[in-house]
Amino acid sequence: MPRVNVDVMLKHEILDPQGQAVERALPTMGFEGVAEVRIGKHIELVIDDDVTDVQGLAEAVADKLLANPVIEAYTVTVVDG
Repeated sequence: MPRVNVDVMLKHEILDPQGQAVERALPTMGFEGVAEVRIGKHIELVIDDDVTDVQGLAEAVADKLLANPVIEAYTVTVVDG
């Protein structure tokens, strides 16, 4: 069965308070040299073998359910299948 990865990130023009909190915490924990942190989501889907357009199905799921296209961007990658 095909396996698909969907990665969802806030668009760069959208403030990422969670990423900023991690970014501020890193130097206090001894981690230097990190310039920017953005937090996102990684979703894995396993698609039935009988689906003919795996990429299209995964993109539709991402666009309608997994991401808010107004503030988030997503990538869909078929990793096997």
